[in-house]
Amino acid sequence: MSRFSVIVPAHRVQGYLRECLDSVLAQSFADVELIVVDDASPDACAAIAGEYAERDPRVQLVRLPARSGPGPAREAGVGRATGDHLLFLDGDDLLLPGALDALDAALTEHGEPDVLLFGHDRVDWWEHVRPGGDRLTGDPLGHTPAAWNRVFRRAFWHERGLAFSAGPYEDVVPVHTATLRAGDRVAVLDRNCVRWRERRGGSFAKTPGRQHLAVVERYEELLAAAGPADRARLLPHAAAHLMAVLDDPGRVRAADRRDFFREAARVYRAYAPQRAPEPRSPAEKALAAASYAAYAGLREADARRARVTRELKQRKKKLRARAMRAVYRADLRRSLDPHLAVYGAYWNRGVSCNPAAIHAKARELAPHIRGVWVVSGRNKHKVPAGVEYVIEGSRRYWEAMARATYLVNNSSFPGGFTKRPGQVYLQTHHGTPLKTMGLDQRRYPAGTHGISFQKVLDHTDQWDLSLSSNPHSTEVWERVYPSTAYRALEAGYPRNDVYYTTDDEEIARIRTRLGVGDGRTVLLYAPTHRDYQKGFQPRLDLARFAERLGPSYVVLVRAHYFYGVAAGLDRHPQLVDVTGHARVEDLCLAADALVTDYSSLMFDYACLDRPIVTYAPDWQAYRLARGTYFDVLSGRPGETPGATATTEDALAQLFRDGAWDSPKAAALRSAFRARFCPYDDGGAAERVVRELFLTARP
Repeated sequence: MSRFSVIVPAHRVQGYLRECLDSVLAQSFADVELIVVDDASPDACAAIAGEYAERDPRVQLVRLPARSGPGPAREAGVGRATGDHLLFLDGDDLLLPGALDALDAALTEHGEPDVLLFGHDRVDWWEHVRPGGDRLTGDPLGHTPAAWNRVFRRAFWHERGLAFSAGPYEDVVPVHTATLRAGDRVAVLDRNCVRWRERRGGSFAKTPGRQHLAVVERYEELLAAAGPADRARLLPHAAAHLMAVLDDPGRVRAADRRDFFREAARVYRAYAPQRAPEPRSPAEKALAAASYAAYAGLREADARRARVTRELKQRKKKLRARAMRAVYRADLRRSLDPHLAVYGAYWNRGVSCNPAAIHAKARELAPHIRGVWVVSGRNKHKVPAGVEYVIEGSRRYWEAMARATYLVNNSSFPGGFTKRPGQVYLQTHHGTPLKTMGLDQRRYPAGTHGISFQKVLDHTDQWDLSLSSNPHSTEVWERVYPSTAYRALEAGYPRNDVYYTTDDEEIARIRTRLGVGDGRTVLLYAPTHRDYQKGFQPRLDLARFAERLGPSYVVLVRAHYFYGVAAGLDRHPQLVDVTGHARVEDLCLAADALVTDYSSLMFDYACLDRPIVTYAPDWQAYRLARGTYFDVLSGRPGETPGATATTEDALAQLFRDGAWDSPKAAALRSAFRARFCPYDDGGAAERVVRELFLTARP
């Protein structure tokens, strides 16, 4: 008997089914049976499922002789299931990595509840991932009424005689009934476990028509069977669901709206208490009044209010921008402040990287320079105490940009400022280029996302100094950011000084603060982002990888900052999510080895002369999509920083047999370090400060 029986009905989903089945079978939690029910699909669904059943004993194919719909198809799967718990997944959806581990842990933690609810997200055909919209608090009846966002104890399902309906909206009755019957044996896992695919066409949710009136019938059936107390709980959720379907143009056509509303109001009024309190939600008010004209009027009024509010906000924003520009033009006529420097990093995300190291050293060596940071409003909480800052776009921002003598950034300043004669702009950059940059990106349009290369050149013409960490960077910057306005400052990266100046005692304190100061071998897993991928989707089952490493290892997981402040890891004693940690330098100092793919962090970490493992399962795709300047998998000295792997099995083997820290890997690391860290020695920040603030200029 398996822990989970995953039941997948399949009809006309041949383009999605393999990905769906792989998402189940690739889970690190393997105690699962996968039942695929071919609902007489006219395409290759049965053949695909048959292939999987032949090569994996956990998969079985059930073939129905005639099309019966998703409800009866799921019932056929239930009839074959032997697992402790039932989990239903549509054939075009995905089970997210680590979901079964998380569900197993939650079921155990909550004492094997009858129903376990969990979250989901959505992905459209452009691969834009968005939240599912469920609130995982409050009445569980308010959870999206679907079969695929909850787990049912199989014995409970049979004891209560639960069954899917035969027609559309087949899951409304059983999922609500199960929630009501489970009582206090309903638990919630606050984690997304399923990715619901929004298809461009061909799905029931994208096919408008009168078939969507079936949702009214389902709620009528549900309310008729419920007692007074259950009806009172169900009515607000029934009203919300019915009105959501009514307002969805992908389901209900304009010509059918009046009929749909009339039927929904009839059912609501039939089962609402005679002396009910004043309806709480707009949906209930509309249905209780049974006036489609009133509902349509309210809907139009809401739309009008939203439109007016949006227009007022846009107008206010334009007026404010115009006023700021006028004040800025006036400030441009004022003299420059010879003691003012403005700093920025990573598009106003906070105080970090090379500009932060320069700012700190300037306070020590050039205290006459007043440093002001530019940050966005949503990142101002990240500014350390005692550091002066301005909010991008504010009056103080434009005044600082107009009057500062020194400008220091690792990306660009917002708003299109006018660089004045006498201002000195230091572009520090934020990494050594492995992937193509600047004008070279024109050859790889998949990663440009609408970049204006003319604006890139205009920005380059503002620079006076371009900081370089190695000769490779100097050569690349000169070609991809062509301009006679700047000169290269080959001084090393100030952010790397800490790798030469931090002693063992401080490293021990950092490890203790991170919770890894217990003698285990610490690996930092820090993959970069993919221009062609939405969200953090590691090509590595981290929980399984940690298990294969054994308890003497712990893995710090650092997702790229483009993906937010958390990696969304499963709970595991050997995994620590450090994505939100303020200083990546601390993570590098704490780690005994770095595991990465194409991240420029490898060039910084090489300063520590510790093992670097390249895990690049999609190297060919990455090179074709973004372009690279050399091959990190080539094995050539000066290109490959250490041991390499392209599969999860090979990566685990590197640590099992010691190849990650072998003499061969050390020799590669030495050559890599010589090529890419020749200027780094702990004194880069001082060299930059003296050049920028303490050297006289003509």
